[in-house]
Amino acid sequence: MSKAASMPATKFILTVTCKSTRGIVAALSGYLAEKGCNIIDASQFDDLDTGRFFVRISVVSEEGVSLDELTHGLQPIVERFDMNAEIHDADKRMKVMLKVSRFGHCLNDLLYRWRIGALPIDIVGVVSNHLDYQKVVVNHDIPFHHIPVTKENKQQAEARIMELVESSGTDLIVLARYMQVLSDTMCRQMSGKIINIHHSFLPSFKGANPYKQAYQRGVKLIGATGHYVTADLDEGPIIEQDVERVDHAMTVEELTAIGRDVECVVLARAVKWFVEHRVLQNGDRTVVFK
Repeated sequence: MSKAASMPATKFILTVTCKSTRGIVAALSGYLAEKGCNIIDASQFDDLDTGRFFVRISVVSEEGVSLDELTHGLQPIVERFDMNAEIHDADKRMKVMLKVSRFGHCLNDLLYRWRIGALPIDIVGVVSNHLDYQKVVVNHDIPFHHIPVTKENKQQAEARIMELVESSGTDLIVLARYMQVLSDTMCRQMSGKIINIHHSFLPSFKGANPYKQAYQRGVKLIGATGHYVTADLDEGPIIEQDVERVDHAMTVEELTAIGRDVECVVLARAVKWFVEHRVLQNGDRTVVFK
């Protein structure tokens, strides 16, 4: 039996962002073929407004090529086209930390999807500024970290969170209705690695009880936005959005329930696409290869 036949197939995902120019796809596909990789899926986007090119390629190698070997051999092409390129082991799960306050719908939804295998992640811990969901988290055999946040201890609280991020090797932080504003410092440290969810009423209905405000204004659409976290509150690059139609006959409680369902779905999609390396940043926007 040959070496290639005796080794299990390895799956890799290659993502590339660079200036749009001729020959990129040919160079990448040629290189992958030389390394014995078979392309099983490829998506690309050429942004005519910015002149930037984006591509995501899934490959299978049956010849035992390693991630390091594949990455090292790509460097001449990266330098030639001035690429931002990453190659990932498709079977390696990202380490994700969840943060929650007192609304648990998104947390419970993510835990369920994780438990049944619909969300391919390793949850390294849940951080909360309250104790409401400690039992839920512990019952899933996941570490629960209660870190209260006040105006006086905010800096120390974030330092503790970052210690947890470092010690656990966290790749992504998900704000599953974590009702604390992150500092500019933390946003910079974890740039491109924090995803948040919020209702679709911003900036129209701010503050407490936005669904009551929406009810009073007679809104006909309720939705949610999943986005990257930046120093600009709730204005990071958008990853996913969705809406549901509502009508005059619905109560505030019904609007709230619909809104929470949409939030769960949108956040789960955003997280799944991120961990599958489908989201590429394009300035203040994103390219999402679904």
